[in-house]
Amino acid sequence: MALQFRDTLSGETRAFVPLSREQTTIYSCGPTIYGPAHIGNFRSFLFADLLVRWLRARGQVVRWVVNLTDIDDKIIRAAAAEGVEIRAMTDRWEAVFRADMAALRMSTPDVMPRATEHIPEQVALVEQLLANGHAYRADDGSVFFRIASWPAYGALARLDPEAMRVGERVESDEYSKDDVRDFVLWKAAKAGEPSWETAVGTGRPGWHLECSAMSMRHLGEQIDIHTGAIDLIFPHHEDEIAQSEAATGKTFVGTWMHCAHLQVSGDKMSKSLGNIARVSELLAAGADPRALRFALISAHYRTSLNYTPDSLAAAGAAISRLDAFQTALRARVAGGIAGSGDADASAQTIAASSWERFARSMDDDLAVPEALAALFDLVRDGNRALDAGCSGAAATAMLATLEQIDATLALLPAAAELPHGAAELLEARRAARAAKSWSDADRLRDELAALGVVVEDGRDGQRWRIGGVGE
Repeated sequence: MALQFRDTLSGETRAFVPLSREQTTIYSCGPTIYGPAHIGNFRSFLFADLLVRWLRARGQVVRWVVNLTDIDDKIIRAAAAEGVEIRAMTDRWEAVFRADMAALRMSTPDVMPRATEHIPEQVALVEQLLANGHAYRADDGSVFFRIASWPAYGALARLDPEAMRVGERVESDEYSKDDVRDFVLWKAAKAGEPSWETAVGTGRPGWHLECSAMSMRHLGEQIDIHTGAIDLIFPHHEDEIAQSEAATGKTFVGTWMHCAHLQVSGDKMSKSLGNIARVSELLAAGADPRALRFALISAHYRTSLNYTPDSLAAAGAAISRLDAFQTALRARVAGGIAGSGDADASAQTIAASSWERFARSMDDDLAVPEALAALFDLVRDGNRALDAGCSGAAATAMLATLEQIDATLALLPAAAELPHGAAELLEARRAARAAKSWSDADRLRDELAALGVVVEDGRDGQRWRIGGVGE
C-alpha cells in the first residue's frame, strides 16, 4: 500500500506526495505557554510525533516546526494575575513543556519558534494583505482581514460563510470592524498590554497571524502537512488558510491532519468538571511516562480517545509485556544457542510478517490500533518461538523487528535500564520455569531482586520491573 493520509480540507484519503523529494515539511500548532499542558494537548502533539517518526522511518527527510504561542490574551491575563513579567512566566512554562516532551519521548522538533521573536515576519504579512486589499485598518488602528474578499473562507470547516461566527478569541464588538465575521490580524495597543512599534502601527499580533508567519519563515510559503487538534479547525486554521493564501496566491497546505478530542471518563476535559489531567502533575504523582505515552497514542488519531483511571494500569501491563519480550530476546541472542530448524523458520516468518503488517497499517493514515495488533502478535508468536527453542540468530531477527517498530512507537526501555547481567538471569529463570525447576526459578528470582529487578509470573510468562516501578 502506498502511504496515504486523510486530508481534512478535501475529506479524501489520498496518496501522500511531498512537494519536494529532498524534504517533507510539517507544521504543528504548539502550546500557549501560560500553564502546564494537559493530556489532551499531548495527545495531539504525540500524534504529530508519530507522523514525523513514521515518515523518517520510511526514509523521508522531515523538517518539523512546532510553535510556542508566547503572547495572547490568556497569557497577558495570567501574567497580570501572578504579578510577574510575561517573559518570566512563559520561560517557566516552556521549560515544563520541554520536560514533559522529553519524559513522553516526543521527538524534538527542528524548530520551536516563539511568536514574539517573529514580529517582523508578521508585520510583513499584514503589509502584504493591506496592499492587496484583503485587509483594512479599523478606527482604533487595528488591522482586520476582510472575509468578504475571500470566497473560499469556511471550506476547511465546511461552514456557511454567511452564518459563521466571528473568527477571533475576542468579542465581536470589542473592536470596530466592517463585518462581524472579520478577524483581527494586528491589535492596536492598549494600556497595560505589551506592544511593538511597527510599520503597521503600535500594537501586537493576532493569534492566527502568528502561525502563518512562523510557518512561512521556517518552512516556506507552501508546506506539506499541517497538524493540530480538531478544535483548531475553526477559526484558527480557517484563518491561517485565508491570510496565507490571500498574501501569497499559493496553496498554503497540501494535507491537513487533525486529531480528535481526548475525553476523561466519557466527558470532555473542562475546568468546570475538575477533570483536567496535566502531564506534569501526573508524572510528579508517579505515573510511568512510557505507560502514559502508550495510553495517549493507542487509538487512531481521528477517533476520540477515552482516558479513564484504568488507562495507565492497562498501558503499564502492555509495556511490561513488551519489556519482558525484549529481555527474553536479548538473553537468547546473548546465549548463542543453536536452536531448532522449525523454530528458526517460524521466528524468521514472524519477524518479516510482523513488520509488513505494522508498515501497512502505518501507511494507511497512521492506523495505530492495527499497528499495535501487529506488534503484540509479534510478542505472542515470538514467545512461542522462544519456548520452541529458536536460535540466537532467529531471536536476533525478531529483536531487530521489535526495535524497528519501536523506532516509531518509542515505548521500549533503553538497554541501560536493565542492570548488567539481569538479561541472562531472566532468560535462565524462564528456562527453569519451562523445565519446572521451581527451586532454580526461586533462586534466580532472588538473584534478580538483589540487582533491583522485581520479577512476577503471569499467564504470558514472567514480567519484570525496576525498583518497584513498572517497566
